[in-house]
Amino acid sequence: MTTDISTIEPKELIPGFKGRFVHTENATIVFWDVAAGSVLPLHSHFHEQVTHVLEGRFELSIDGDTRVYENGLVAVISGHVPHEGRALTDCKLIDVFCPVREEYR
Repeated sequence: MTTDISTIEPKELIPGFKGRFVHTENATIVFWDVAAGSVLPLHSHFHEQVTHVLEGRFELSIDGDTRVYENGLVAVISGHVPHEGRALTDCKLIDVFCPVREEYR
């Protein structure tokens, strides 16, 4: 399967977070465009999550440990671990969730 990301209609699930979603049998991959100042509220889920910052600066707190992630940095978030974030600039992020985020279909 080949997909042109630009042809996927973005969905805004959280104010300022517009994602393009690709689902495989075992994972969900989200290509996010995040507006500066947008806030990801504190939450957790049973999915494992890997977040990769492609562009911009994103402040991410994982289980109370707050760091600023920039181009090339990757965060790994285990299932059930509380996390929250804030876009310090306009950002492009990639999230990979395992298993599939059925609610994102």
